[in-house]
Amino acid sequence: MFRVWASLGVETPLSDIGEHARRAEEMGFEGVVAPDVMSDGFLVAQAAILATTRIRVGTSALVCFPRSPMTTGVAAWNLQALSEGRFHLGLGPLVRGNIIGKYSTPWTPPAPRMREYVGSLHALFDCWQNGTRLDYRGEHYQFTRMQDFVKPPPIEHPDIPIHLAGIGPNMTALAGELGDALMTHPTNAAPDFVRDITRPRLAVGGERTGRKPEETSLFANPLIATGRDEQAVAARREEHRELMAILYSTPSYWPSLDYYGWRDRGERLHGLVRENRWSDLTPLMTDEMLDITIPSATWDGLGALLTQWYAGVADGFLLAIPEDPVDDEALSEVVAELRGI
Repeated sequence: MFRVWASLGVETPLSDIGEHARRAEEMGFEGVVAPDVMSDGFLVAQAAILATTRIRVGTSALVCFPRSPMTTGVAAWNLQALSEGRFHLGLGPLVRGNIIGKYSTPWTPPAPRMREYVGSLHALFDCWQNGTRLDYRGEHYQFTRMQDFVKPPPIEHPDIPIHLAGIGPNMTALAGELGDALMTHPTNAAPDFVRDITRPRLAVGGERTGRKPEETSLFANPLIATGRDEQAVAARREEHRELMAILYSTPSYWPSLDYYGWRDRGERLHGLVRENRWSDLTPLMTDEMLDITIPSATWDGLGALLTQWYAGVADGFLLAIPEDPVDDEALSEVVAELRGI
């Protein structure tokens, strides 16, 4: 069956993260991922770890390039120790405009830089756990100094799974080459696209290092329109229509538009944003586009629909925590159905 993780909302206040993580654990999720958007992803993950005892906790797509691998590595090492081996480190490259304009960080092609980022982390972890001399030298990162009096101590569970976010061919292949999991982006999570484009790209990366396809789990992360009745489903679908229109105005998210022959839609959305005509975006997301990209079903039909869409395509899902805890029981039944328990 499927692996099923919960995704914490990007707008969830840090003070509420513990409660939401406990709800996810009670609903039977295998893991929960912490966003790195309105709150720091490591702080969100720490709050989730402290509030739970069983569930695995990871960062969904930590914005890593503005952070040195050293600072990321120390935080991940600390959280792995704190959680007694339950932490997963999810990394994401983010789009060029945000790297430069939001984070004031120089831009370079993300896949080569991410390969070195992960390599740096492995070198650091090996140094801390096994006492190996730190001597990592790459084009983007060089780590050669680690004094004993400030070196993090060995921990009981030193193998930290690393998840990568990717859309394009290079980042997707990189996940197959060295990642423990690939997290798809909602704009590129339609099952046909995942089967025909994402899976083969993962295989390309795996072939570089002789890895088997099952060594990299693929998590589908579509926006899902669900609820107690058809009215609730329709309302959530319209919310997703607006969000997807905004997302598809960014050229980095166009691979699936190209796949389905909708590139002109992305170009029009991009043009409207450049003209500051945000209110005109939503009508360009047609019902046909939503039918293909947004799974839509009431709670009692959601498990069957996701299985129909993704059987043989994805290894797992990220599902959002319900806004109303009244829906937790319904979602827990979906989780149990998908996990086969």
